[in-house]
Amino acid sequence: MDQTDKDPRPKLDLDAEAQIALEAARKMKPGPERTEAMKRAGILRNAADLQGLFVAKRGRPRKADGRRSC
Repeated sequence: MDQTDKDPRPKLDLDAEAQIALEAARKMKPGPERTEAMKRAGILRNAADLQGLFVAKRGRPRKADGRRSC
């Protein structure tokens, strides 16, 4: 494969990016820009969670990281 193919970012990068985006959105004043920023942070969080599901080793449960329990 050549280098021009898109490589998925590591989960830690997505997690960190989602956390930074969420913190920035929380600091914004209420309004449409803040709403969009919160949505983008949520999308990044979901992407990090999904990537963790695809990267998890087969036959072993995912490690609990203590973030949220549903």
